[in-house]
Order: sequence, then structure tokens, then C-alpha cells
Amino acid sequence: MLPPWPERSPGPRPVADRLCLQGILYVLCNNIAWQLLPLDLGFSSGQTCWCRLERWQQAGVFDQLHRILFAKLNAAGQLDWARACVDGSHVRAKKGVPTPVRRRSTGITRAANTI
Repeated sequence: MLPPWPERSPGPRPVADRLCLQGILYVLCNNIAWQLLPLDLGFSSGQTCWCRLERWQQAGVFDQLHRILFAKLNAAGQLDWARACVDGSHVRAKKGVPTPVRRRSTGITRAANTI
């Protein structure tokens, strides 16, 4: 659940969520910088869309949307799990036993080349 908008906030009224979502999708699909979102398309500014994306991300909206979409597609038999893969950038790969971290010695020792 998103936190409510402040009752009396300075500046113009908030832009509709649908327009911000359209602006976010426009930026992502066209691979442009947020600052380059054209104002004449009516999606508001790139900064507004980016702030809304950040707010939704922190509220867990997209994680919930993923779960709902996967559940509906799976129930309809539309997912081919034989072709599923795990993105290694989001899932930590554990390889064997963790090695202890090498610590720098603070004791007084002679260097090996001064013997």
C-alpha cells in the first residue's frame, strides 16, 4: 500500500498515476534519459516520472505486480518453465565453503627479503 499524498503540499497537484506509468514506459522503451522525456506528450516531466517510479519501487509495487502476473500466467498455463533461468546479478551464487577473509597483520614481523 502506498503512503497517501500529503493533504497540503506545495506546488501543482500530483500527476495521475497512469500518466506517470506511461512516461516511465516511454523512457524505458525508448532508452532515453529522464531529462529528455518530451513534455508535449503529456506525461509530465522526467523528474516527476522518475520520482514516482522510485516511490513505487520503495513501496514494493513492482515486486507485487510480478507475483500477480506470474501467478495468473502460471494458472492459465502460459508459462514455459523449461525455459526459465535465474539472473545471476540478482541471486547470489554460493560456491562451496566461504573462505575466511585475509586480515592484515598488525604485529611486528621482519620482511622476508631482509633475512
